[in-house]
Amino acid sequence: MQARGYLWPKTGIGIQRGAQKATEESMSVKETFVKKMSAKKTSVKKTSVKKMSAQGKFVRTCLSSLTLLIAAVALAAAGPGYKIVNTYKVAGDGGWDYLTADAAARRLYISRATHVIVLDLDSGKTVGDIPDTPGVHGIALAPELGRGFISNGREGTVSIFDMKTLATSSKVKVGDNPDAILYDPATKRVFTFNGRSQDSTAIDAEKGTVLGTIKLGGKPEFAASDGKGGVWVNIEDKSELVSIDPTKLEVKSKWPLAPCKEPSGLSLDRKNRRLFVGCDNKMMAVVNADTGKVLATPAIGDGVDATAFDDETGLAFASCGEGVLTVVKEESPDKFSVAENVPTQAGARTMALDSKTHNAFVVTAKFGPPPAATADNPHPRRSILPDTFVVLVLGK
Repeated sequence: MQARGYLWPKTGIGIQRGAQKATEESMSVKETFVKKMSAKKTSVKKTSVKKMSAQGKFVRTCLSSLTLLIAAVALAAAGPGYKIVNTYKVAGDGGWDYLTADAAARRLYISRATHVIVLDLDSGKTVGDIPDTPGVHGIALAPELGRGFISNGREGTVSIFDMKTLATSSKVKVGDNPDAILYDPATKRVFTFNGRSQDSTAIDAEKGTVLGTIKLGGKPEFAASDGKGGVWVNIEDKSELVSIDPTKLEVKSKWPLAPCKEPSGLSLDRKNRRLFVGCDNKMMAVVNADTGKVLATPAIGDGVDATAFDDETGLAFASCGEGVLTVVKEESPDKFSVAENVPTQAGARTMALDSKTHNAFVVTAKFGPPPAATADNPHPRRSILPDTFVVLVLGK
């Protein structure tokens, strides 16, 4: 750039001196030009290095942030980490329905066609058996009274037993085909939810006497209590949720559960007043327990029959007959997402949750072909293979 502005001298003292001077001046100009160019290159190099250094720092910062983001997403995608941690092999034949876990006494009650099997929650060993429960569906416990209650579907009765000895003390006549059964500690009353008579029978848990009947206007499934005077029950054939006053023995509200269809399992987050409804159309309806508003419908597996909520971990569970346990995370009282789907075994549709260990228990067996259809049973279920009944323990 400096060379372009340089002019050779027009005349001089002589050609030789002019040539010499021209040469000296030329050398001087060249030296100046080289020095300036060298300084320019050095300056450009330093600037480039600074720019490259700044760019490198920016790239490293971006990569670091991206790494943290990927790690966070991976951690979230990993879920709580439930898996089958144990299998309890239980002998015997016959079908099954609800399970009930007694976390304090470390017992697991399992309905088994005509009797109730009682296992040790931690070892899976049989600790007792409650006979004479024809068509048993569910077991409700009243620990403060030391009594348990069993719904006998085929007999239309409730067996009352001693929780320590497991001995049956009496039977109480209730509605037609009692299915789900619930103890409400606020009123010290037991409620059976009777599928065929479409009503609920209230029993005084201390006296063992019937107090009255609540008409429900549909086929009830499972129920939940908040322990403070609130009771809710699913109405399967109406796809409704009914709120009951357990003191007055009357229906307070009926709420549609759309888009949920044919609700079965029901559990409650008592702190945030959220109900978790297992729906036959492969969703869990999360419902505001005070208003009946459906807040969310996370996807679950097929063939759900039970739900449970863990108050400590904020996780809701749905046991599904297709062979999966869906785990839903309560991120906030109004936000819910599927955390993971844990493989179980086909037929594992009912469940109990151990509030102490946070383990979930499901039961199932291996199946053979269904028996021939009859006029009384036009759609028979698949037969259960003998001595294949198991309890699957799911934990971390």
